[in-house]
Amino acid sequence: MKRNVLVGGVLVVVLAAVGAALAFRKEGGDGYDTTPVRRGDVADVVGATGTVEAVTTVQVGSQVSGTVANLYADFNTMVKKDTVVARLDPSLFEARVAQAEANLVSARANVEKADAALEDARQKYERAKQLSAEQLLPASDLETAQANYESARAGVRSAKAAVSQAAASVNQARVDLGHTVIRAPIDGVVVARNVDVGQTVAASLQAPVLFVIANDLTRIQVKTAVSEADVGRVHAGQEVSFRVDAYPDDVFRGRVQQVRLQPTVEQNVVTYSAIIGADNPAQRLLPGMTATVSVVVEERQDVLVVPAAALRFRPPTDTEGGARGERAAASPGAARAGAGRAPGAARRP
Repeated sequence: MKRNVLVGGVLVVVLAAVGAALAFRKEGGDGYDTTPVRRGDVADVVGATGTVEAVTTVQVGSQVSGTVANLYADFNTMVKKDTVVARLDPSLFEARVAQAEANLVSARANVEKADAALEDARQKYERAKQLSAEQLLPASDLETAQANYESARAGVRSAKAAVSQAAASVNQARVDLGHTVIRAPIDGVVVARNVDVGQTVAASLQAPVLFVIANDLTRIQVKTAVSEADVGRVHAGQEVSFRVDAYPDDVFRGRVQQVRLQPTVEQNVVTYSAIIGADNPAQRLLPGMTATVSVVVEERQDVLVVPAAALRFRPPTDTEGGARGERAAASPGAARAGAGRAPGAARRP
């Protein structure tokens, strides 16, 4: 009977001690988590964010104004170089070609007319020279005939120049007519279409963008913004790992291809663009995705690894410190220890 009572009393004391320890740990926050030191790989990385882009992207525009008559490509359409992707209404440009050709015919007729006038002036000048040699024509008439002849020669040259100008106008009108047919400048895929059938495009100082074509999405690049504090550690050829939100469990690999010298300043923050090349054989990475990039600056294998949390210390807040002080002041031992010190004396650690 006495033995059972003794065992029960010991259990009560042990449970009370454990409860007090847990309560003290919860209130004071002085608990510690432990983990064994192990061997592993560590790396020094530079973090940045960037945007996935196609290596070559071409904006397809129109050099002439007009109404979109036909569209032969849409989003995600695969196109080859010189494939017709759109056509503008050609009626106005066909009329300009016809008018220019008519002007050319008229200019050539003027050349023939000028040639006839030149021949007539030449004959009159030759006759005037003969009569003047026989003293049968005044000198003033000879000079007039000569002037008429020279004027006719100039008229022929002017008519021929007009023919060249009219021919150039015909060529210009035909070129403009050809520009009503919009062709793909490269092989690739259409990533943007900015017009619809019936829409009017106006080409003035800047050509309107009708399509955006990406050359080859099996090879992409990530344009990242590296801060000026880290740009000195980023160089071409370094290995890079990055993630995108679309595939959070996948890590993609690439290499730094270029660190551009042109800075970008936003709200007094200076960044530099680093171009990262990566393979995309499955075309999972799409233009416009946001990438979280880690540039590997230095790497070590099979070294002792200590968790980063072991190197950090967070001191207690004022509330936690005040609570500890109140508990310490309430204890009899603290009262006795405080009685032996003068007010304001520093306590040694």
